[in-house]
Amino acid sequence: MQGLGFSAWQIGQVMAALIGTKILAPYLWGWLADRTGRIMPWVRGVIGMATLASMGLLWVDSFAGVMTVVILFSFFWHGGLPLFEAYTFSQLGPNKAQYGKIRLWGSLGFIAAVLVLGELFSRYGLAGFPWVILGLFGVLWLVSWSLKDQSISQAAPLAAEHLGKVLKSPVVWSLLLVSFLLQFSHGTYYNFFSIDLTAHGYSKQSIAWLWSWGVLAEIVVFLAMVWLFRHYSVRNLILASLVLTLLRWQINIWGVDSIGWMLLAQTLHAASFGLFHAAALHLIDDLFKGALRGRGQAIYAATSQGLGGAAGALLAGLTWTLGGALLSYMVSSLAVLLAIIVAWRWLRLEKRCAR
Repeated sequence: MQGLGFSAWQIGQVMAALIGTKILAPYLWGWLADRTGRIMPWVRGVIGMATLASMGLLWVDSFAGVMTVVILFSFFWHGGLPLFEAYTFSQLGPNKAQYGKIRLWGSLGFIAAVLVLGELFSRYGLAGFPWVILGLFGVLWLVSWSLKDQSISQAAPLAAEHLGKVLKSPVVWSLLLVSFLLQFSHGTYYNFFSIDLTAHGYSKQSIAWLWSWGVLAEIVVFLAMVWLFRHYSVRNLILASLVLTLLRWQINIWGVDSIGWMLLAQTLHAASFGLFHAAALHLIDDLFKGALRGRGQAIYAATSQGLGGAAGALLAGLTWTLGGALLSYMVSSLAVLLAIIVAWRWLRLEKRCAR
């Protein structure tokens, strides 16, 4: 977008639209999947539509054109992600602790994209970017046809219950609130971490390695999830991830001048993202069963990454303008502290959801 001559304000509007669709789209597609009792046809459908929408990047170069393409693209794409999470857990069945071994491939894909595509764009510029996006989605759509479909069980214990009744459960609303607060706290990190490091004299190469180190750390925790679920309750894993996240944001304030402290802070990405994400999805699948499975994953995605991500990014921009890193990371820390209190007080699980 910068290469197309967009202003910072225009880029911000497009990114806000990208996040904004994550609030509504997941629930719509999750509702359709639950109503029909099928998941994979909808997954293939939204990926196919996202692929078609991404073709618009081949010829649009105006602000209005890019905004339209991004809204269409993300409306379908953000609906597919939680659906595929639901499908993954339906395939794992009683072996949900194995989720981390599947999810780590997303982290590996991220690293591959940074290394391979980063080098490609550095050498040849961004003119091929739309073609890369289209190509990757085309391959993804083809691969989706290799996955077998499976009906959503309509006889599960919670299938007959109304969604509103499930959402009133203290465990459910407290988990959603904690997820919102944790994702909200990441707003400063995702938007201003690189800017902060640059201001303290870090090179672009060092910053890139620090980002990569955080992703490697989450891969390690995904590999360890089977062992962790075997030895610790989901509640304790969530509480541990929150406490370590609080420590991480404080290190980002007081240890930014030390590469050693920054490596430790990035290592804690394993907790703030990897550990919490795996534990939360594990619990969501316990709480939203049968005909509510798709909507459960959608509500989690909309609440955390959608509302939490959008609010966190918006407030981070304001606090960074008013008080820089100190104010922004302190607000993030306060959000996590509140999440710890909520999780400790209300995230009390029945034995059937404890592990």
